Formats: sequence, structure tokens, C-alpha cells
Amino acid sequence: MECPSSMVTVGNGEEDAVMHVLAVDDSVVDRTIVEKLFKSSSCKVTTAENGVRALEYLGLLPGDDQHNSPNTNVPKVNLIITDYSMPEMNGYEFLKKVKGSAMFKDVPVVVMSSENTPSQINQCIEAGAKMYILKPLKQADVNQLKSQLMQS
Repeated sequence: MECPSSMVTVGNGEEDAVMHVLAVDDSVVDRTIVEKLFKSSSCKVTTAENGVRALEYLGLLPGDDQHNSPNTNVPKVNLIITDYSMPEMNGYEFLKKVKGSAMFKDVPVVVMSSENTPSQINQCIEAGAKMYILKPLKQADVNQLKSQLMQS
């Protein structure tokens, strides 16, 4: 897992005012694009190279009980954006694990893919994905996501 990026504050400088995005993609290029687009929109970005690493960061791997203790630091994530096609665990499997967790079930998850397959899109939306975006991610996609999240 890569180190969390530096904090970018919005408004009054409180950490809660910063949108924290977890970007999951096995492609370094795509991960970098997502990170740059969200950082340019004043977001904090944490990246993971696959679903297993992202689950590890969130503390959702089997046998990981860090979120059962009230005194541990649970990462505050406002949005998870994940690639669909990844080794070990695809975006759909990752989405199901996140939506099946008590801690992160309400965090919006966006699935992105270079494949425009209706059955894949429907599968992800039915499993709880907020949106399915075709790659490459663009600044307009980031702006739309941010405005939707501000309304909810």
C-alpha cells in the first residue's frame, strides 16, 4: 500500500472539512490520474494497488478486529473509487465486502472500468455502487461526484 498523500485542507482547516478518497486500482497510471484529479479538487487521497490492500487499510480483512475496539483509529473515508478489473479480487468482490461491513456500508463506492458491459454495470449498481464510470476518469467526473456527495 502506498502512503497516504499529504493533507489538503478546505475552508477553515479542520480535517473533517477535507474529503478523503480511497483510490483502488492495479494500474499505476490510472491510480495516479485518480489521485491527481481528486487532489486538484482539494481532497485527501489514499491509494491501494488492489482490493486486498484496500481492505487491509480499512481493517476489513478476515481476522482483523481493529474496528471492534472503540479506541482504535478507524480511517475516515468519504468516497471509495475502485477499478473493476484487478488481480486477486475484482472491483465487484471488493464492493460487496465494503457494503457488507458495518463501518463502511454507508460510504459511497464508485466503480470504474474501461469495459462498457451492461451486465457488469448492473451487477455493481445492484450491489450498492453509487456510480459506474468509464475510464479514463476525467475532471468532470470528479466534479460530479463531489457535488453529489455534498448533497447527500
